Amino acid sequence: MTEKLQKVLANQGLGSRREMERWIDDGRVSVDGTVATLGDRVDNTANIRVDGHLLSRQTEQPVCRVLMYNKPEGELCSRHDPEGRDTVFDRLPAIRLGRWITVGRLDMNTSGLLLFTNDGELANRLMHPKCEVEREYAVRVFGEVTGKTISTLKKGVQLEDGEAKFLTVSGAPTPQLSEDESMNRWYNVTLKEGRNREVRRLWESQGVQVSRLIRVKYGPIELQKRLPQGAWVELELSDVNALRKHVQLTEETQTMVNVNQQGKLDHVRLSRMRRSVKKHKVRKQQGLKNRVGRATKRK
Repeated sequence: MTEKLQKVLANQGLGSRREMERWIDDGRVSVDGTVATLGDRVDNTANIRVDGHLLSRQTEQPVCRVLMYNKPEGELCSRHDPEGRDTVFDRLPAIRLGRWITVGRLDMNTSGLLLFTNDGELANRLMHPKCEVEREYAVRVFGEVTGKTISTLKKGVQLEDGEAKFLTVSGAPTPQLSEDESMNRWYNVTLKEGRNREVRRLWESQGVQVSRLIRVKYGPIELQKRLPQGAWVELELSDVNALRKHVQLTEETQTMVNVNQQGKLDHVRLSRMRRSVKKHKVRKQQGLKNRVGRATKRK
């Protein structure tokens, strides 16, 4: 039995299927000594190399895990940053099989719900346009918003990479008699795509600037309101399966979540999370000072 190469790589926890397709396209993957191409299929006997390193294919099927992370503004959705800036991967827990894969991305100035999983197929489906997984954002805008503006945003706007629109926009237009027509106002919007800066570009197409953007929901999963920024919590089995069902995947039967950690975030857990986030910031700042100090001495 053979499977698509990108699916095999994703199932080994190397990344989402789309990311694996890019790796194959870039010539980073070979099969039995030949540079792979998109569309290649492999069986269990194939020798797969990534960047020249032989892939040790896991025979143990890892438990599907999902993390909910409350991303602060200023963090990058990258594994490593050459400039030493904070990334969303900095504080994630260690994982024995595979690695954490981001479900979609948030730009540096956007905060809120970010999901991570070790299941490449789940990540791929949650991000793939054909699955039409809804994302909801709370957005604060600066500028006049009329009923016509909202109607246009829901009907569709032609952007440089194609037409885009919001499925829903909740929030009242700017009052007609308002003395300050450029006041900040909050709206909640939903859409079924994850194109780069799509929410911001849609508003900007109507002459309105986004001053704050927070993702509050991804598919059936809502951001826990008490979860501190920079902290994460692992989803319980019922929530993991809600995501899997949403994209037509079979249910997971196991969980790594401790029974005592299930349920709402209590005061003790919240305090531990806040202390952990604070300690990480202090260590990061100290490390930055040390690097600057060493650089200064070399000069």
